[in-house]
Amino acid sequence: MCGRFTLRSQLKDLIAEFAFEPPTKLVWAPRFNVAPTQNIAIVKEGRLSYARWGLIPSWADDPKVGSTLINAKAEEVAEKPTFRSSFRRGRCLILADGFYEWKQEGKVKQPYYIRMADDRPFAFAGLADHWERDDRAIDSATILTTEASPMMSEIHDRMPVILPKEAYELWLDPQFPGKEALLGILKPYSSDDLLATPVGSFVNSPRNDDPWCINPL
Repeated sequence: MCGRFTLRSQLKDLIAEFAFEPPTKLVWAPRFNVAPTQNIAIVKEGRLSYARWGLIPSWADDPKVGSTLINAKAEEVAEKPTFRSSFRRGRCLILADGFYEWKQEGKVKQPYYIRMADDRPFAFAGLADHWERDDRAIDSATILTTEASPMMSEIHDRMPVILPKEAYELWLDPQFPGKEALLGILKPYSSDDLLATPVGSFVNSPRNDDPWCINPL
């Protein structure tokens, strides 16, 4: 699964990497401990916007369901009713430059920070939806997960789907390219490009959001 991540990169570097148009009057700040139900940066149709982390399907009666839908298994999104509509029409990139995972070590869960070896930003495969009732409107998104790569399997049996840059166009295609084509890119990311570093328990609290979260032990 993926329950916390970072987006420390400068806005100019993200624009260069993902070629999006930033919103006007955007206030950008580095994030070191993004947690569920908080706003996350997504790219869809060539534009950057914000969405609440935790998918709220448009047909849901209660938006609280989003807190249980922070992740979606890639193996299920094409068929599971909760995600099927967003898989067809709400695919997005969720911007990040690292994520956390906790490894069970005896009675203790040791947090690890996983990032690219060259520390570049990347994109999770995401699904987004728009929920509206009366005078309330919420844009929300979820991160897709897949089986762990060999390196990640030593920490956890699942990992977020990190899309290679060459897959962005297909994933964001507003026309539905077909189930098989899309599922074919939702694979574990190569362990060769990733670094996993144990970090301190400071990251355990979502109230902590500063560089101490990524300090190696």
